[in-house]
Amino acid sequence: MGKNVRDVMTDRPRSVTAETPVMQVAELMETEDVGVVPVVMGDRLLGVVTDRDIVVRVVAKGRNPNDVSAADAASQDLITVTPDEGLGDALKLMAQYQVRRLPVVGEDNRLLGVVSQADVAMFAKEKETGELVEEISRPPDGPRTVV
Repeated sequence: MGKNVRDVMTDRPRSVTAETPVMQVAELMETEDVGVVPVVMGDRLLGVVTDRDIVVRVVAKGRNPNDVSAADAASQDLITVTPDEGLGDALKLMAQYQVRRLPVVGEDNRLLGVVSQADVAMFAKEKETGELVEEISRPPDGPRTVV
């Protein structure tokens, strides 16, 4: 593929703090047309809230999204990449962990961006993209841990 994550990632994504109510996270997702919002302290990544996190950890449990913090809804056991990793490596991680998005971090877990399946697909060969989608969509053998 020849490209690095830095070449295709969304840099400086909108983020929220741990205290941000999930309702505001959902509103940000709608405004930005994204399915993941990083949770940060300063510029350090603490976790991410996905649209699925909101459904499973808030809505399905009957919790009020105005009363639940981003930290309480966030996925915190994350798989991340660095901006200098190759797109092939990012594809492999997405397939291995069956995720569609990976936070991009620098030193000290500093949030630099997010790379998504769609970002990679724009630069990947058609065959690789199809294989990625197939791998990510396959039911997991074990528990899912990340974005």
